Amino acid sequence: LSSFDKATVLRESSLALVEELFESPDVEKALNESKVLINQFLDLMETEPDAMSHLIGLSSHDFYTYTHSLDVGIYSLGLAQTVGYKGHDLHEMGQGALFHDIGKRNVSVDIICKDGPLDDLEWAQMQKHPEYGLMILEEHDVSDAIKACCFEHHESALGNGYPQQLDANEIHPMARIVALTDTFDALTTQRSYNKPMQPREALDFMKERLAGRYDKDLLNAMYEVLFKMEKALGA
Repeated sequence: LSSFDKATVLRESSLALVEELFESPDVEKALNESKVLINQFLDLMETEPDAMSHLIGLSSHDFYTYTHSLDVGIYSLGLAQTVGYKGHDLHEMGQGALFHDIGKRNVSVDIICKDGPLDDLEWAQMQKHPEYGLMILEEHDVSDAIKACCFEHHESALGNGYPQQLDANEIHPMARIVALTDTFDALTTQRSYNKPMQPREALDFMKERLAGRYDKDLLNAMYEVLFKMEKALGA
């Protein structure tokens, strides 16, 4: 199989597992199975250098919790690898990104699937998902880094994020990656009430219109990830 075909097979086989992460009552089982999934991604990254670029290029343009979590995981692994993460740190990065929205298990499905923008009460409920996620992960043997990806991915380097309004230097390095890739995926995927941006357009928007919210070095490194993707896909 080519790198593209291997990436396609892995992504498709991963979606069922990611759905289980959110639907299964057995979080411990999902955590253990996610380790196998991350190892598969890391093995493919090591043996097929172009595979991560293909995986990124295959990212869905429909915004669902499952595909979003998988795509954020893929983007985060690609970005983390680009900025020098290796071995155990890369594995933690992948798990943290996959589980960053696990707290949405405790948010009403009507809010998650609403066909349009949220009202103030719904938004207040949605903003609790990092706290719900931390509560879920606290019941299991996961690292502080994985918990941080869940609890801090809506923090902002400007200090006006949620739920803690952390300053830039207080945000965990892995959570900074997830904060960036989470927004990037949201901007580039189709929802009922917005038109998706092209990947480069989304990065430019984040750099120009959302300046200061994200780690500047990570944002610049994301352009390198995008360049690799475009090169691999012949764009």
